[in-house]
Amino acid sequence: MKKFKIVPLTKEYARKIRETNIDTFGNIVYDQLASGKGPCRVSLKPFNVGEDIRLVFAYSPFSINNAFNQSGPIFIHKNEVEEYSDIYNFPPEIKIDKENFPLSLIGYNKEQKMIFTKLVGNQDIDLLIPEIFETEKDVEYLHARNSEACCFICKIERV
Repeated sequence: MKKFKIVPLTKEYARKIRETNIDTFGNIVYDQLASGKGPCRVSLKPFNVGEDIRLVFAYSPFSINNAFNQSGPIFIHKNEVEEYSDIYNFPPEIKIDKENFPLSLIGYNKEQKMIFTKLVGNQDIDLLIPEIFETEKDVEYLHARNSEACCFICKIERV
């Protein structure tokens, strides 16, 4: 039985960023040679350092403006890529690379207020997510974030 689903940035959102070259905050989007593994927030695959060109822009994964509305820089591939499709499993390339992707899970309620945080560490994130949803009934959804850079990776919803 499916316990959660991964929600990447959509191809449509990424296409708008590529076409307008402006993020939702009015900043100019710029490209750079990948100096870190990212990941791309559409495909949820790591970048090839020194090879891939990525777009950098400000993003907020929230629809309600409040004190917990954390915006920050994220990356997508410069060229169109497919959305992450194995949505009932956490992206394996991120999951296994704990050095480049130290993860935190942040839980939010229906009002989009932060009510839960957990460092993933060496735990299996595919087991940890359903455990959080089972024990933390007020958590409406989670964000996976890089616990060192604090940047948003993806949204995780209950199923």
